[in-house]
Amino acid sequence: MPSASCDTLLDDIEDIVSQEDSKPQDRHFSRKHVVPKVRKRNTQTYLQEENSPPSDSIIPGIQKIWIRTWGCSHNNSDGEYMAGQLAAYGYKITENASDADLWLLNSCTVKNPAEDHFRNSIKKAQEENKKVVLAGCVPQAQPRQDYLKGLSIIGVQQIDRVVEVVEETIKGHSVRLLGQKKDNGKRLGGARLDLPKIRKNPLIEIISINTGCLNACTYCKTKHARGNLASYPIDELVDRAKQSFQEGVCEIWLTSEDTGAYGRDIGTDLPTLLWKLVEVIPEGAMLRLGMTNPPYILEHLEEMAKILNHPRVYAFLHIPVQSASDSVLMDMKREYCVADFKRVVDFLKEKVPGITIATDIICGFPGETDQDFQETVKLVEEYRFPSLFINQFYPRPGTPAAKAEQVPAQVKKQRTKDLSQVFHSYNPYDHKIGERQHVLVTEESFDSKFYVAHNQFYEQVLVPKNPSFMGKMVEVDIYESGKHFMKGQPVLDAKVYTPSISKPLVKGEVSGLTKEFRNRLGNHAGSASYTSTETQPTSAVSRVALNLQRLHQDCALRTVAALALLAFLLAFLAKVYN
Repeated sequence: MPSASCDTLLDDIEDIVSQEDSKPQDRHFSRKHVVPKVRKRNTQTYLQEENSPPSDSIIPGIQKIWIRTWGCSHNNSDGEYMAGQLAAYGYKITENASDADLWLLNSCTVKNPAEDHFRNSIKKAQEENKKVVLAGCVPQAQPRQDYLKGLSIIGVQQIDRVVEVVEETIKGHSVRLLGQKKDNGKRLGGARLDLPKIRKNPLIEIISINTGCLNACTYCKTKHARGNLASYPIDELVDRAKQSFQEGVCEIWLTSEDTGAYGRDIGTDLPTLLWKLVEVIPEGAMLRLGMTNPPYILEHLEEMAKILNHPRVYAFLHIPVQSASDSVLMDMKREYCVADFKRVVDFLKEKVPGITIATDIICGFPGETDQDFQETVKLVEEYRFPSLFINQFYPRPGTPAAKAEQVPAQVKKQRTKDLSQVFHSYNPYDHKIGERQHVLVTEESFDSKFYVAHNQFYEQVLVPKNPSFMGKMVEVDIYESGKHFMKGQPVLDAKVYTPSISKPLVKGEVSGLTKEFRNRLGNHAGSASYTSTETQPTSAVSRVALNLQRLHQDCALRTVAALALLAFLLAFLAKVYN
């Protein structure tokens, strides 16, 4: 094969130039005759772009947030606290889910249907490209479930950090805060009680007195989320009640997983707390006690009867029995027998005439026989509870009851239906027609036709929609009754009792903006509009200014850090080469 050869030796690669290529002097001459074309600028658009942050920048604190809460009053209180902190920071709390930039979903793990709604809401949020933050008992108890992967979670004891979680989520990060609040190794009741909140009803304050419980019920999933008993100190609870009354609240609900167990972990008890709270309840305001299990109320029956007879405490108590069969109660690990429950109810009905006893019953618990169920039916027929919560049993994942042999679904449904028929076979308020009662008006009925009030026994009384009645104690004559309510006609010329407290906050207004919280927000707290229903233009500017300032501070810090690192490297190199 012939070898390749070159006839001419090139001194440099730049010598390879064809005859047609332009010479350097020609290119320089041509450049002189290029006329630049001036591009017209849209001055207004340019100014807008110059004053706006870059399109890839996200400024937290200006987005709209939709909050959905499922479950108990404790969960609702947590939702109110989270809404208050977000609104105080500058976020707008909206009731329109489609308008929101982020959905905060506060879940309940008691029954399967509640978790199903929660799961479906997550799916819908993702389909609509919404940012999502999850809260409540479901993610706290089982954070590793597949449908929770990659999503931000705020734990039940971490609600005071909701602003951080929302801010990072809006930036596109996934954050999970699931730890417990502790002080010197001792578990606390949860986030502080003096945090800002937006009450769903400005007239009603929900106060969680403790979290968790002392039981280990075999069907309960809430225990996995809320844990063991941890109580708030009495002085903090009394201070919260005082603050609420100063903000126009006229009704306080005490709530927890078991109010009867309050204080056992901190050396006090429920009656001691209640007597302290009664001292600060103004005339015309009322206190409602939450759910208590039979074992812990048995020790304080005498004191509890005295407290429930107090004119500013509703003669109402929620005591879940769950079943009237001792064998079923044993399988549930309820730590009491039917006789204990009857003793509590009989004593209170004797010592507190007219008291309302509400209770819960589970139908179709694993191992429940027809005979067991009939004993429960007899209990309802005997006591004719005016308020009865009937629940079909749902096996919750991870609980001992879920692993037991289940009652057939059809049997559970039939028992639930049969017990509901027994409950609806009697009318608990018919004998009260013609009575004259004092009732506290706190809300509007679902059909918007009446105002809803409650009498001394926390029985629901519907009254005419007279705006002057709202938040007041009114005297009425009962003229009609239904299964769950009575209707009252205001007495002519009767005195309307006004609680000796301040004017209520506007619906959506943030309560509890302490000096410390304002200092944490800086000037922003003083300039922002603390309502969730509307946003002033000035507050929007303040939010943008605050967040731009934060961005500038971040950039400055990064620049300083980079210069320091560069100086260190230069000093290191100088030392090496010298």
